[in-house]
Amino acid sequence: MLSSLSSTISRLNLFYPKPSIPYSLSSCLKTLKPQPIIPRWSPLHSLSTHSTSRLSTSLKPQFETLVSKDDLVVLGIETSCDDTAAAVVRGNGEILSQVVSSQADLLAKYGGVAPKMAEEAHSQVIDQVVQEALDKANLTATNLSAVAVTIGPGLSLCLRVGVRKARKLAGSFNLPIIGIHHMEAHALVARLIERELQFPFMALLISGGHNLLILAHDLGHYIQLGTTIDDAIGEAYDKTAKWLGLDMSRSGGPALEELAREGDAESIKFSTPMKQHKDCNFSYAGLKTQVRLAIESKNINAEIPISSASSQDRRSRADIAASFQRVAVLHLEERCDRAIEWARKIEPSIKHLVVSGGVASNQYVRARLDHVVKKNSLQLVCPPPKLCTDNGVMVAWTGIEHFCMGRFDPPPPADEHEDYMYDLRPRWPLGEEHAEGRSEARSLRTARIHPSLTSIIQASLQQQ
Repeated sequence: MLSSLSSTISRLNLFYPKPSIPYSLSSCLKTLKPQPIIPRWSPLHSLSTHSTSRLSTSLKPQFETLVSKDDLVVLGIETSCDDTAAAVVRGNGEILSQVVSSQADLLAKYGGVAPKMAEEAHSQVIDQVVQEALDKANLTATNLSAVAVTIGPGLSLCLRVGVRKARKLAGSFNLPIIGIHHMEAHALVARLIERELQFPFMALLISGGHNLLILAHDLGHYIQLGTTIDDAIGEAYDKTAKWLGLDMSRSGGPALEELAREGDAESIKFSTPMKQHKDCNFSYAGLKTQVRLAIESKNINAEIPISSASSQDRRSRADIAASFQRVAVLHLEERCDRAIEWARKIEPSIKHLVVSGGVASNQYVRARLDHVVKKNSLQLVCPPPKLCTDNGVMVAWTGIEHFCMGRFDPPPPADEHEDYMYDLRPRWPLGEEHAEGRSEARSLRTARIHPSLTSIIQASLQQQ
């Protein structure tokens, strides 16, 4: 692992500025005078074959001038899963535009995300989505300061579409490019909404593919308190919704939450996952099995849509939905409770828990987690639903945060070949595991294609 990390650091050619003051949003937003922004690092550097000599010559006219954060205008591109998204955001936090093209028809047809179909859908709309984002912002690419794009984690086929578009645009207009970690973007978008949110803080990131509890020490410095050892909560919501014959066009989560309001959450006694494991990791595979068996025992036919179900059948489905949701979220509550305890031992000053990701749009989830944070004398920070699901705003804003620290790459060549091998990171950890949080579960996905974002940054700091 150490040799892999060392080679990766060498390959990335990282030059990371030593922090003289904490990287806080307020300090960056309240800069008294413009600060020079000099390119030093971003995760995308490994995608580029440019030498430092090209870096200095190609960017010298553009970045030797003083640039303040407020003057930045960044385009964010997101294609890590099934939404094609782009947005333009100013350095002062103003959202100039936000465009999202969903794949609702494909979700309904396949009952989930089909990677190859998703890739084709991204390819068909990416140009239109990016252009619409620029048009709505009343800008052209020449007005941009940089392009930020998600490079992982996510589906490789889908990530490639966004990275290809970002590099083509950046190369054509000589723009720096910033590679973004998808989960970091979900966490940092809260700092766009809540201006008082400063490091350190905790974050629970919950979506279709991820359950992640982190302690955010600083920008680019995260400790993983807990993660998914098999299925994420969003996947469990979607699968349960599919088995109950719900409308999957909006994804299963919203449909299940709506049906659950009609049911009795205590009617079916599902077991809470991992009660015997005193850590902060998550597991939803066993709960899914319990739900499937309950559905079979009540002879529910998913081929009959909920809209055509009898009143008794509908009530049975509603009871299962409500009972599932109660236990699924109870699992979140118990893990968050323990994670807060752990985090306070490391950083006693934490005041906020950020909850973001697609599942954070669920009002029942928000209400239950609000109870947890109040019990622990913390404040809950939830971005609005449109910024919880995958979006370009979170990518652009995270790009701005890193750009302010000089972390970006030079423009790609304008004539980059179509067959260029992009360094995509479908399995890319955000932080290093907390010692108490390591799981011995056999199903834990341990394969790592890349060292974590945090380990790369910390190792580069030590080489200074």
